Amino acid sequence: MFLSVRKLSSVTRKYLHNFHISINQSCTRIRFNTQHYCTMSNDTRNKFDLPKRYQGSTESVWVEYIQLAAEYKPLNLGQGFPDYHAPKYTTEALAAVAISDDPLANQYTRGFGHPRLVQALSNLYSQLVNRDINPMTEILVTVGAYEALFATIQGHVDIGDEVIIIEPFFDCYEPMVKAAGGVPKFIPLKPQTTGRVTSSADWVLDNGELQKLFNEKTKMIIINTPHNPLGKVMNQKELDFIANLCIKWNVLCVSDEVYEHMVFKPYEHVRICTLPGMWNRTITIGSAGKTFSLTGWKIGWAYGPEALLKNLQMVHQNCVYTCSTPIQEAIAISFETELKRLKSPHCYFNSISEELKLKRDYMAKFLEEIGMNPTVPQGGYFMVADWSALAPKVDLTQEIDARRDYRFTKWMTKTIGLQGIPPSAFYSESNKYLGEDLVRYCFFKKDENLRKASKILHDWKNTL
Repeated sequence: MFLSVRKLSSVTRKYLHNFHISINQSCTRIRFNTQHYCTMSNDTRNKFDLPKRYQGSTESVWVEYIQLAAEYKPLNLGQGFPDYHAPKYTTEALAAVAISDDPLANQYTRGFGHPRLVQALSNLYSQLVNRDINPMTEILVTVGAYEALFATIQGHVDIGDEVIIIEPFFDCYEPMVKAAGGVPKFIPLKPQTTGRVTSSADWVLDNGELQKLFNEKTKMIIINTPHNPLGKVMNQKELDFIANLCIKWNVLCVSDEVYEHMVFKPYEHVRICTLPGMWNRTITIGSAGKTFSLTGWKIGWAYGPEALLKNLQMVHQNCVYTCSTPIQEAIAISFETELKRLKSPHCYFNSISEELKLKRDYMAKFLEEIGMNPTVPQGGYFMVADWSALAPKVDLTQEIDARRDYRFTKWMTKTIGLQGIPPSAFYSESNKYLGEDLVRYCFFKKDENLRKASKILHDWKNTL
């Protein structure tokens, strides 16, 4: 756009004559009267690019599929959260704290964890791991388990350190390790049976392959039990093997146990930090969102020996510093409620697994009826199912994604009105093919919505 100087006022012309722009390789220079200013470089592609530590990261599957759900409004069995209310005492506690007469109830609290909450966590886990846990030095409260993982990885992984990640994995593990300068080393869980997979117990590690991954460069191994997305609960023998390798090679174990209270009988959750020689080399991750079915509250924690927790505290204090005071207070009150009945069947930590087991069995039944092969989980609230037998009935050409499970789940979302998550998102690039015949569904939903999902799939099958 060009503007004639002759059409401007004399005052404006005077200022324009004193205004000069010059461009060179380093910057755009502006001179007004006798003052010089330098704006940003013309070549912003290098100077203002995403830092190298995050380059190569791809868009999260959650970003894409949440948008997909918003656009097509399917019955959403993809995201991992319950679609009905959490225990009433939790929400009532938060409401009471928010309107409390205590002026400090809604102000900053202790950076490493609200005193009442870390004390409640100490009271719980001291019983569960059979040792006294210091609430002030051996527990860190974080913004969800997500930040607990971030602080753990950033606080312990240095450039060149190798980190063993078991596949499929929660999709933040790999980018967090890379951002810390670490080198991910992957090992997949694989079905040990040559025939039909029926249980998450059928998915196992190759011990020989795992053993080869440990060396002098190995800093950390990340385990997830109960497992997302398979629902596998690692047994004593499996954990003993991992523990012995950690001890032999002086390796830190990060145990992601956010589904710790969702284990279906006769299976039991074994905490690896309780095994001989493992307390001093284990950081355990927990989540209030999973424990009390309040994923939107975004409060998690890490516990372990003081010497290891110090590193997490340093990252935390220079990142988020502190977490929401009223939410921490409400969670503390909720823990205090459950601690009084910890061994009772009425304890939420005990009743939730019975509630979810019925939902699990119902989903497994209707998935099998329509022609999928579900892996029945031992814990958690996800189920993966092999959909490959239905491939001839699905028009995968309508989607352009490279991975079949992405094409399948998008086609189902848009055409059938039921959304699942593509499990190849939880594998490294070289092993994504292992998840392409699978779909992940969440069964922590209202019974009416599980019945609706069953009807959607049966109606679709009847049209084939």
